[in-house]
Amino acid sequence: MLSPSVAGQALALDYMELEQTRQMTIKAANVTLYYETEGEAYVMNMIDTPGHIDFTGRVTRSLRAIDGAVVVSDSVEGIMTQTETVTRQALEERVRPVLFINKIDRLVKELRLTPDKMQEWLSNIISDFNRLISIYAEPEFREKWKVSIQDSSVAFGSAKDRWGFTFDLSKKSGVKFSDIYEAYTHDKVAELAAKCPLHDAVLSMVIKHHPPPHVAQAYRIPAIWKGDLNSEVGQALLKCDDNGPVVMMITTIVVDPQAGIVAVGRLFSGTITSGVTVNLINEKRAERVQSVNMFMGPHREIIDKITAGNIPALLGLEHARAGETISTVKDVHAFEGIHYVSEPVITIAMEAKHPRDLPKLVEALRRMSIEDPNLVIRINEESGEMLLAGMGVLHLEIATTLLQQQGLEIVTSEPLTSYRETILGKAGPVMAKSPNRHNKVFVKIEPLSPEVIELIRTNHINDNMDPKEMAKILREHGWDTDESRRVVQVESRGNMFVDATKGVQFLQESLDSMLAGFNDVMNNGPLAYEYCRGFKIILTHYVPHEDPAHRTYAQLMPATRRAILGAALTANPILLEPILGIEVKCPSEQIGAVAGVISSKRGKMLNVTQKGILSIVDGEVPASETFDLSETMRGATAGKAIWNTHFKSWSPVPKSLLLNIVTEIRKRKGLNPEPPRPDEFIDNE
Repeated sequence: MLSPSVAGQALALDYMELEQTRQMTIKAANVTLYYETEGEAYVMNMIDTPGHIDFTGRVTRSLRAIDGAVVVSDSVEGIMTQTETVTRQALEERVRPVLFINKIDRLVKELRLTPDKMQEWLSNIISDFNRLISIYAEPEFREKWKVSIQDSSVAFGSAKDRWGFTFDLSKKSGVKFSDIYEAYTHDKVAELAAKCPLHDAVLSMVIKHHPPPHVAQAYRIPAIWKGDLNSEVGQALLKCDDNGPVVMMITTIVVDPQAGIVAVGRLFSGTITSGVTVNLINEKRAERVQSVNMFMGPHREIIDKITAGNIPALLGLEHARAGETISTVKDVHAFEGIHYVSEPVITIAMEAKHPRDLPKLVEALRRMSIEDPNLVIRINEESGEMLLAGMGVLHLEIATTLLQQQGLEIVTSEPLTSYRETILGKAGPVMAKSPNRHNKVFVKIEPLSPEVIELIRTNHINDNMDPKEMAKILREHGWDTDESRRVVQVESRGNMFVDATKGVQFLQESLDSMLAGFNDVMNNGPLAYEYCRGFKIILTHYVPHEDPAHRTYAQLMPATRRAILGAALTANPILLEPILGIEVKCPSEQIGAVAGVISSKRGKMLNVTQKGILSIVDGEVPASETFDLSETMRGATAGKAIWNTHFKSWSPVPKSLLLNIVTEIRKRKGLNPEPPRPDEFIDNE
């Protein structure tokens, strides 16, 4: 694809202008490579994913499409929080990791390590990486997948200077750590790159340790597809059979200005050709593949057909979204949902500078949310306010820059923290009547357990799964048999609607209207109109009017909404705020300054460890306190600290701050500053 003279500078996979100006990967880009070595020919599908924690959703989706990962670590910074996050995700997907330790030149230029000390330093990084495999890998892969210098599952190099080697290549070329030291102290880096080219190190490691698709799918499919493995589809998936039915999972959507939706993902079984009709399993509809393509970095190449184990890009599937299963078989079991490790926790309000641009902005935001499911867009129909929630400040900054590059002039607010609403107690049954007073809805409310919230949030249970399978999982988490079978809806942020009624007339035809009321409250909680989390709503009784004209959506939706709000306001509602884990690396003498910054941000220090000349401080800080963290940390440590943050958990807002925060949010949303009282929603018999 590239002339050797520009390899390393051309940024073939970081092809967006924004990626090149910021020198960072933002989108995941894939390429199909043909490579020959020692008389053997190989085809490799490679996906380049971002490293920054704000774009971790793109890494998560890409892991479903691949069988092996080259984990890149900085030689000075070692195994960082984000390295741990992506390695854990890879192991959960049964994707085999190998390790490339980059920027070896820093050990010579910055740390001034001798060759012996370099090897000792690098051995510690390898030990840290293997510790992750010991913790997160399943027992059958734990020892087999540990990396080591001797078996060439670790490579060392400098991507910028275009050299790299493994143990096997070191034996062939004769290059040792003393030669690296010599190259950087006597300006012989070009000779080093000629002796051991970087691509040989990385690709030889991939060929030696990463399995071909038919080998990988035999152990990956049981973890990511819960259908019958003995069925025709199951056997085709296990064998990665080119002649089996088409079964593919969409992992990425690209919205092409000319071609529309381009659905990219892993073809696990069958051969896909232009013109074939496929079923979108979750969407429950069929669509025709207009053309089969493959991505070569920024370019799409049209091809006639593509076989199992590859990464096709399909045109024509207008309703496909990331996470969709497509198949030529109509009732095939869907793949397991993609489990995100983080949630969108920072929000900005946005509006078009010129009202005439509003439709264009809405359309651009819609396209953006299709491409990036971790961007959550809410449009308030009444106020016209648009809220864009993302993984962090950088995620939102990139999104707004991309909008501006499309010629849109927008006005944005300062970043805001996204909160969640939950309850600490139980309440009910409470009753609310429909607006015409002819229907009565009775509900109870109680908090869901943290384990069940996590099962919902990570997609281990959802509305698309077999109800019997869901009931079985809930029983394993302490639910009784009867209640586990009565779940009517699972809401993705960790809420549930359960039908505990018995022998009620007209319930089935009324449920959709009631669920609309449930979903409305889950999106606009009782205290501050924030998303809800951990609500278990139990419908205990329903008294309908006999005439269908009196039990319409316009009657039952508000009745259910009122009953849920009344119950929630009686069950000790609170706000949850996002807590970020923070990892700070600094010289030992700066620990006091770092501790001062963390405590001034309502945070706490959890652990301090020493790694060579650096101290590593682990702590946690509320997300709402981090907007000026860069200035504060740099000022306090004279710029000597480097740090990163990652979403860690939701935690109750301190009581002393709760009312002020609720009032502030309500004012911003144009609501009455005072939260409502339960008696505003609950009716008496």
